Amino acid sequence: MRRSFVLGAVWVACCVLCAQGAAGTEGEEAKLESPADMIRTQDPPKVVPRVLEQANPENTSVVVSIGRQRAYLFVGSEAAIDAPVSTGKRRGQTPAGRYTITKKSATYASSRHGDFIDNAGHVVRSGISTRIDAAPSGTVFRPDPVQYHMALGDEGLALHAGRLPGYPASDTSVRLPVDIAPLIFQRVREGTPVKIEE
Repeated sequence: MRRSFVLGAVWVACCVLCAQGAAGTEGEEAKLESPADMIRTQDPPKVVPRVLEQANPENTSVVVSIGRQRAYLFVGSEAAIDAPVSTGKRRGQTPAGRYTITKKSATYASSRHGDFIDNAGHVVRSGISTRIDAAPSGTVFRPDPVQYHMALGDEGLALHAGRLPGYPASDTSVRLPVDIAPLIFQRVREGTPVKIEE
């Protein structure tokens, strides 16, 4: 009997709370969260100035964690930077492995991403990937500019500045925050080791 009384009281309390929530303030409409609002925001970048001051192209390495969606710039065994990233989405997953930086470009014209434009320069299709999108008749490819591009071999894998939506959204490469990418770019060189782990 006591158990049924407690369950009944809980049920009544839930009904009252639901009714209050549904009623809201007069004239106020219920606000639903958009899908973008529901995406978990990533922790902001963390920079350790004491360690970053010691960083140079000879003593640094980079680690990218796909599962955590984080990148780390190490000086020896200490992390100087811990930053959010956006790795490759399911269609173009970022491959785990050990790499080295093979080329650096402060400004780089993407060979994969950009727009299809007509002869007058008008955008016919934007945000395309040459790996999956075919050019409409009468159009040409205009590449997207990429800032702080650090190539990891010849297969298109790279670290670079880009948009971070809070989840894997890139096409293979690893996007870094626009304010963190130059800090890493300045402290690595061709030959710097980069480990990408699950």
